[in-house]
Amino acid sequence: MKKYTTGHRLRQIMAARNLRQVDILELAKPYCEKYGEKLTKSDLSQYVNEKVTPGQIKTQILAMALDVNESWLMGYDVPMERDFKNYVHNILPLPQTKKVPLLGDIACGVPILAVENVAEYVDMDTDIHADFALRCKGNSMINARIFDGDIVYIRQMPEVENGEIAAVLIGTMDTEATLKRVYRTEDSLRLCAENPSYKDIVFFKEEINSVRILGKAVAFLSAVR
Repeated sequence: MKKYTTGHRLRQIMAARNLRQVDILELAKPYCEKYGEKLTKSDLSQYVNEKVTPGQIKTQILAMALDVNESWLMGYDVPMERDFKNYVHNILPLPQTKKVPLLGDIACGVPILAVENVAEYVDMDTDIHADFALRCKGNSMINARIFDGDIVYIRQMPEVENGEIAAVLIGTMDTEATLKRVYRTEDSLRLCAENPSYKDIVFFKEEINSVRILGKAVAFLSAVR
C-alpha cells in the first residue's frame, strides 16, 4: 500500500542522514552518467517539494544514489533497505514497458558488421527515451559496466556531447559498428574504449567523414542475472 509521496521520503532521508539537495545530486551523478539522464537542481527541488513526481528511471537513480529500495522511495509500505528478501515481490508495481526493435549486434571491441534488419523486439521502460536496441559483443566497455551480451538502448541522434557513449558506424559502406565514448575536436574524432587493453580509434580531418554516429546509449539491460 502506498502511504507517502516521493517528496516525503526524500525529506525523511535528508533529515535522517543530514543530507542537502546538493549532496543528493552529487551522489546521483555517476548513475545519471550511466543511464544517460540529467538530474538538475530544479528537478530535485520539485521532487522534494512535491510539485513533480519523478519518473521510473529517475526514481531508480535516486534510489541507487541513496541506497534505498525504489518502492520505499515511491512511498510504498515496504522496507527501506535494498534487500527484497523480507516482503512479497509480486505485489509491487511493475514499470510500464514498450517494445523497441533489436537491430542486431554491436561491437564492444574492434568494429564488426552492423546488421540493420530487425532481429526481434525487446521490452523497454517507457521512461527511457530510445529508438532501438543493439546487443553488445566483446569486452571493451566493461569499465562502464557494459558486458558481452548486454542489450544497450540507443536514442537516435547524429551528434553526441564529448565523453558520451554512442553507437558509431565506421566505413564508407556503413557496415562496421562499434560502441565507444566519443570525443571530438576541430579536426579529429576519437573513439575511446572503457578497457585499458584497447587503444583509442582516432580519425583526422577527411577521415572523419567515414564515421557516422547512430545515436547515444541511454540505458542497458545486463545479460547477467
